[in-house]
Amino acid sequence: MIRVLRSLLPLLPLLLLTGCAHFSYYAQAIGGQMDILAKSRPINEWIEDPTTTPETRQKLATVLTLREFATRELGLPDNRSYRSYADLERPFAVWNVFATPELSLQPREWCFVVVGCVSYRGYFTHAKADQFAAELRQQGYDVYVGGVTAYSTLGWFNDPMLNTVLKRSETEIAGILFHELAHQKLYVKDDSAFNESFATVVELEGVKRWLRQQGKAEEFRHYHINIKRRDEFVALVLRYRERLAETYASNSSDAEKRAAKAHILAELRNDYAVLKTSWGGYEGYDSWFTQDLNNARLVSIGLYHQHVAAFQKLLAQHHGDLVSFYRTVKELTKRSKAERDRALQ
Repeated sequence: MIRVLRSLLPLLPLLLLTGCAHFSYYAQAIGGQMDILAKSRPINEWIEDPTTTPETRQKLATVLTLREFATRELGLPDNRSYRSYADLERPFAVWNVFATPELSLQPREWCFVVVGCVSYRGYFTHAKADQFAAELRQQGYDVYVGGVTAYSTLGWFNDPMLNTVLKRSETEIAGILFHELAHQKLYVKDDSAFNESFATVVELEGVKRWLRQQGKAEEFRHYHINIKRRDEFVALVLRYRERLAETYASNSSDAEKRAAKAHILAELRNDYAVLKTSWGGYEGYDSWFTQDLNNARLVSIGLYHQHVAAFQKLLAQHHGDLVSFYRTVKELTKRSKAERDRALQ
């Protein structure tokens, strides 16, 4: 516990530099991070612990292998992150809250020390996330609360592997580990779309190389099928986002825009049902439609995929050389956001 407290001391002054509203938010963030670090132990200790289940022991051993692969083959940071494990005894690490105006796809942003401005606000308990979401709804915002299995502290702490990730398949664990380490590799303040798209491309490339090296042809085939489904799902959502954006930018009255919005979102549900039929009934994205569709839910998809195609093209231009690719992306981070966006278009 003393080690955890010492690691968090540099963040404590943040509480003294903010107003009451921000004070409570930073307090829960620091408390949540402290809890995760306090529960983490080196993976080798978990493996040697006789109370660890055989399934958990096997997956943790795989995590250590993936961790070495990430540094050796993908050029990702060689540090103590993901060499420890913590069981949080909950399904998600944090819950992110997204918000947009009722008739706009411009997400509300919140600005923080270190990470800059982002298009969501994270909470370590579902109840606090729901409470904040309710406050935003009362202000007239479209709101979406989404659980997140993992996140990166950008190298400020040694991020542990979490039970929220370990419950997934080996391929998914690999993808999440590569994605979060990519954030430690390169991160630019105030540009969620850039950061998430870059990390997603590193994730996809890393999983592809991992499965090929392991000679897992069947898993590789399923991985490609799932990526194709994900691409089709994202394309569907982005197509309807574009329709909504055109509606909101029109000269129609607010009442007409609300009616058009309801019609467009209903069509999105119908088109998803058609798309799922082409997948042979695959239900992997059904949960995304369980809550009411709104602008905030659609915006959360765009954050992760806006520049994916551009980064993939850039990697191809470097003939798959990740070191050279990272170097070029790092140069992009030195430009203004407008310049980065133009370059990625």
